[in-house]
Amino acid sequence: MPVITNVEDLRQLAKRKVPKAIFEYIDHGSYDQLSLKANRNDLDAVRFRQRVLIDADNRSLGTTMLGEKVSMPVAIAPTGLTGLMHGNGEMLAAKAAEAAGIRFTLSTMSICSIEDIREATKAQFWFQLYVFKDRGFSEEVIQRAKDAGCSALFLTVDLPMRGQRHCDIKNGLVVPPRLTARNAFDIMTKPGWLAGVLMGKRKSFGNVDYYLKNKGGIWAAGRWGGDNFDRSLSWEDVNWIRKLWPGKLVIKGILDVEDAKRAADMGAEGIVVSNHGGRQLDGTPGTITVLPRIADAVRDRIEILFDGGIRSGQDVLKALALGAHGCLIGRAYLYGLAAMGEAGVAKAISMIAEELKVAMSLTGIKDVADASRDILYDNYDDPRRNV
Repeated sequence: MPVITNVEDLRQLAKRKVPKAIFEYIDHGSYDQLSLKANRNDLDAVRFRQRVLIDADNRSLGTTMLGEKVSMPVAIAPTGLTGLMHGNGEMLAAKAAEAAGIRFTLSTMSICSIEDIREATKAQFWFQLYVFKDRGFSEEVIQRAKDAGCSALFLTVDLPMRGQRHCDIKNGLVVPPRLTARNAFDIMTKPGWLAGVLMGKRKSFGNVDYYLKNKGGIWAAGRWGGDNFDRSLSWEDVNWIRKLWPGKLVIKGILDVEDAKRAADMGAEGIVVSNHGGRQLDGTPGTITVLPRIADAVRDRIEILFDGGIRSGQDVLKALALGAHGCLIGRAYLYGLAAMGEAGVAKAISMIAEELKVAMSLTGIKDVADASRDILYDNYDDPRRNV
């Protein structure tokens, strides 16, 4: 086993362990991948002010996210097909999150179901909702999330239709999947991955299968999802969901100040500043670019969560300094899951925590609540990111 020192090490190990089609589904973005690259490039452009001889002993990472106590301001983002990265992937990630004292968010398009996660962990977890044309599905899955004790609902609003991901088409990761001789050979060279997935509790979209009463498997469930994207989704639907969901509501996919204000006006408890990991509209700014303006506009009215490109504790601290209350990690934990299962997720979380502690110490702060723009050079307002 290679020595793992950062998330990139997990990424390289994942690349060797899972089939090419699965890895590139995790790793790539839509179209020319401009938004995907911007997420990382813009984060890299933010620079810390190093401060020394400031007592930063006993640094505190503990905080709250959506009013819930967590060990650090990081949660696991909702990601689809997670159970195909590693058998029982969502359950393993939820267990790792519970052990670390952070929150796990389950995707509508997960392999493991809401009930599977409830059985696997005693901790609170969050649920992410895609609204499809078939409103009966939304009503049922929201009720199931309530029955499972989910404490927050993340409504994803930036997928009225699917952005094209060139690699998925080329790799045959479409609905229905296209199995080629090349894909089959690649799969057979990954026996550990194949055995894990085959031994997993589910091989299809668990939440959709539940609604379709397990008719047709992954092909039927995948086709149902693809055919049911709702291009008519609007702010009025937020009011409808509010009537169905009594808990905390978070609007995921906000990139514009006006949309952030609208979410606050409608009484949402939180937003996620996100461009869907660079997997939807291509050519958007990196999410760290728009975060300060959104924070300036609504931070006193609504909780701001952030995702997009986070690979380290340093990235987390940059987001906190620019106005986020907390961060979501997607690819960072998926690389760990694909590489090493539950242990890989735990490793990704622990590395981010340690990196965050070091960055706090060398910027002179003891508590994550003290993160502010004072710990950054003023290039956070770099003209390259004035959009």
